[in-house]
Amino acid sequence: MTRNMMLGAAMALGLALCPAGVRAQEDPAGVPAPSSPALLSSSSAHPSLQRRDARYRLCASDVIAISFPLTPEFDQTVNIQPDGFVSLLGAGDLKLEGLTLGESENAVKTAYSKILRDPLLTIELKDFNKPYFIVGGQVAKPGKYDLRGETTATQAIEMAGGFNTSAKHSQVLLFRRVNDAWDEVKVLDAKHILAGKDVNEDPEIQPGDMLYVPQNFVSKIDRFIPRSGVGAYFQTN
Repeated sequence: MTRNMMLGAAMALGLALCPAGVRAQEDPAGVPAPSSPALLSSSSAHPSLQRRDARYRLCASDVIAISFPLTPEFDQTVNIQPDGFVSLLGAGDLKLEGLTLGESENAVKTAYSKILRDPLLTIELKDFNKPYFIVGGQVAKPGKYDLRGETTATQAIEMAGGFNTSAKHSQVLLFRRVNDAWDEVKVLDAKHILAGKDVNEDPEIQPGDMLYVPQNFVSKIDRFIPRSGVGAYFQTN
């Protein structure tokens, strides 16, 4: 067997025994697997990107209605308390913060299975934290704004009263949450965007985004920064 034939056979055997070596860049659902340090860990040392299509997870101050079709005497509307717990009628306290509605239904069913046989229930989200974005720095009206419909970064700045005369238009910082510990930062050249150049670089604002318009030139900004450091940009106003 020639050397090339031996190499070819070895490669074929390697693919057969370990397809992960080539195709495991995707998981069974077809989602690319982590390939950089930023995606490898959810610890504070490395940010882990969140899925854009993730289901809504309950937060403190959300209001949910729990309905029991077969035992309506247990119907109730409860608020998620600041500590993430709800007080269930006849079933005690249960932590629901961070769960999806489906996960919450399962958790509540488990709680009521102690006093009801095969409890049947549904949970409806009645009130929740409205999507918002924040604009700070050199704008006329820095603050927190409701996010209603599609809004680009430059539109968000206009909603905040537009740039001050001292603003650095070409150095707008967009902070976007990656996880509980990290934000991703992107530098936007709003001057070019508003001049009709690079209009495709005007990103759509996502819930929780923060825009900061500096006064001075930003010499360097890391792509990812700890969330604890984001507040420093917004303490200037």
